[in-house]
Amino acid sequence: MIPPYVPGHDLLAGKVVVVTAAAGTGIGSAAAKRCLEEGAEVVISDWHERRLKEKAAELGDVHAIPCDVTQEEQVQALVDGAVAHYGRVDVLINNAGLGGAKSVLEMTDDEWSKVLDITLTGTFRCTRAALKQFVAQGGGGAIVNNASVIGWRAQAGQAHYAAAKAGVMALTRCSALDAAEHHVRINAVAPSLAMHPFLAKVTSDELLDDLTKREAFGRAAEPWEVANVMVFLASDYAGYLTGEVVSVSSQHP
Repeated sequence: MIPPYVPGHDLLAGKVVVVTAAAGTGIGSAAAKRCLEEGAEVVISDWHERRLKEKAAELGDVHAIPCDVTQEEQVQALVDGAVAHYGRVDVLINNAGLGGAKSVLEMTDDEWSKVLDITLTGTFRCTRAALKQFVAQGGGGAIVNNASVIGWRAQAGQAHYAAAKAGVMALTRCSALDAAEHHVRINAVAPSLAMHPFLAKVTSDELLDDLTKREAFGRAAEPWEVANVMVFLASDYAGYLTGEVVSVSSQHP
């Protein structure tokens, strides 16, 4: 049974939120929608410009900036564009990531590097750019990273993705200590199975069934259920929480 969709309560009122990889049907777009509902000014980004324009039209009152997180100049342009449009940035939600299934025996260097570059190094690039902006603004702010329970557990064919997500967890913990003196909080969510059309398209029914059976509620999470936790971590309700990875699942160490 899926719980009711909770209306917004202005948890992010007055804040400017930047969300990466927000043009799809998954957690990124759900996070952007929830931030809007919680009163934020929202900047959405994605490398796919057509889908980004379509998502901006769907969401309504958002500012869209194309960004490939593997390109440092585009990451900086994203932050600069958000500041130019809204005057500041208060929250970054790092959602960009790339998966795929491949045995280590068959995986090429390029396949390994692409997943790590988008999922881990892309998160680092965006974190660095946002932190510099927070410091320039006088400090304060929050970063929420999208990790995964696969950073904790083993799954065949997922060595590159699991390594990247485990790296996001470590980046979250260490960068939180670097940012603390500037009163910036950095946390992460670790979803397990958040169902959306693209995931259903690229994942076998057998694997989806197996992953679903591992969940305490016997179902996949809705993307907005993960987004709700992201909103909490971005809000002042999590004002003393930093360096934490919150499992949005019954699976954790």
